[in-house]
Amino acid sequence: MNKVLVTGANGFLGSNLTRELFRLGYEVRIMIRYNADIKGISDIPCEVFFGDISNKHDVEQAVAGCNIVIHAASITDQWGITFEEYEKVNFTGTKNIVEASLSQKVDKFIYVSTANTMGPGSKDKPGNELSGFTLFHANSAYINTKYLAQQYVLEQVESNQLPAVIVNPTFMIGPNDIKPSSGKLVLYGLGKKILFYPPGGKNFVYIHDVCQGIVNAIDNGKMGNCYLLAGHNLSYREFFSSLNSISRETKIMIRIPAFILKLGGILGTIKERLTGRSSKLNYTSAYLLCLNNYYTGKKSENELMVRYTPVKDALRNALTWFKENNYY
Repeated sequence: MNKVLVTGANGFLGSNLTRELFRLGYEVRIMIRYNADIKGISDIPCEVFFGDISNKHDVEQAVAGCNIVIHAASITDQWGITFEEYEKVNFTGTKNIVEASLSQKVDKFIYVSTANTMGPGSKDKPGNELSGFTLFHANSAYINTKYLAQQYVLEQVESNQLPAVIVNPTFMIGPNDIKPSSGKLVLYGLGKKILFYPPGGKNFVYIHDVCQGIVNAIDNGKMGNCYLLAGHNLSYREFFSSLNSISRETKIMIRIPAFILKLGGILGTIKERLTGRSSKLNYTSAYLLCLNNYYTGKKSENELMVRYTPVKDALRNALTWFKENNYY
């Protein structure tokens, strides 16, 4: 039996992934923080290891005895987080997990990165695994630290034969979003008579498709390769229109002009610097909301055999879960 360590197992992706690994018969150990909320995984029979991924000793203990490591832990929140916190978890934590995996000689290391370590494209020419990193100027501590961590993993593949595969999910939607994380966008679109939406767009992917891609990467992923787990490209207007159709809500939809959104972002950044407090809208978040953040998942379809679920089906399942759990 393969024993798998999953870091960040109490998060949106981690909880769904842990559930899927158990369903498939893997022996699962999860590594989570001492004070982590485990409500989303409390019903999954797995070994729980409490530790801090920035602590090398904790990480060595967590990896010991596992032949597969799936590193999904990261800080993804966009507000109220210092660069040092992002760096501690997203980069230093990854470095510790890699070093422990090398010393324990694991058979496979799956690093869960993000699509934004590759440059996005248009709907006609979406970003792919060969697209260079273009978002450094967005000044996102999350994106920058994930890019640095990804580069470190690739360096270790080259220099120390780390048996690593990198997966790069886009914007995930689906059930079991306890916090919620990406589900905030879904919930934002509900219960409003007037909906203001940004001018850009994203690639949306069903959370279960991401789990399928990660599991399939264990056996089929090529060492040192990156795989975009990318479903369907939609503008925000298209996304919210689909949401309205499924929720059977009728509303007035108003597009926020890009220059107004970016102006608000500039003012938010100035406020942050003057007060030392984070703002929900700063220039980084405004810039990303105006971006055509489009990708293709063709490589993962061909090599990892992922079959991407239509966005409407993913939204329908997410809405059912949110409603059953009294989120709206």
